[in-house]
Amino acid sequence: MPSLPANEYVEIRDGSHYHIAGTRIGLDVLVHAYRRGKTPEAILQAYPSIGSLANVYGAIAFILEHTRAVESYLREQEGRWNEFREEHPLPDDMLDRFHRTQEELSRRSA
Repeated sequence: MPSLPANEYVEIRDGSHYHIAGTRIGLDVLVHAYRRGKTPEAILQAYPSIGSLANVYGAIAFILEHTRAVESYLREQEGRWNEFREEHPLPDDMLDRFHRTQEELSRRSA
């Protein structure tokens, strides 16, 4: 990803990992929540360690200002995740539990 400037809402760690400033929440988590239609208020409720609604809006503004670079970052993260999954496959029983839980959650939300 092209190097992006950090600001008071988004920080860079280890030279390539973007997080909501002062938290352990990755920028990708906020991007995906926002794209799923969660409001800034709902994001703050789900991730209270963000600290304030102003911090959520600040991170969203960062995402909107750097759309192309954020897209590149998300692709890189997805590639890393796929590599990790290939190197560390989940046991079948764990996958079964995961799929059952997903089905249960989707029935509850329907």
